[in-house]
Amino acid sequence: METITFEEFKKLDIKIGTVLSAEPVEKSEKLLRLTIDVGEENPRQIIAGLAKVTDDPQTLVGKQFPILTNLKPKSLMGLESQGMVLAANNDGAPVLMHPVDPVPPGSPIT
Repeated sequence: METITFEEFKKLDIKIGTVLSAEPVEKSEKLLRLTIDVGEENPRQIIAGLAKVTDDPQTLVGKQFPILTNLKPKSLMGLESQGMVLAANNDGAPVLMHPVDPVPPGSPIT
């Protein structure tokens, strides 16, 4: 595993986001279109490979997850993703992480 310096780590802007809406991405078996409040003026659209994590995307609404907010936007299935939901990898399947207690959207991970 490659190591990074603390200065490189500080470049990552990871904040807690609250899911405002979640819906399947048309023609995709694994992608969800999430609208997430990360404490900014406008919520972000994040396209995440989480469709197989839940039978009903609506169960994600109101949940909080760590979000990498300074990732360069990327187009997935014609939709712009403005960040990344961070999850653990369990044999190729994402496992969502969340705070034990609710925190304000935009709270930094330090």
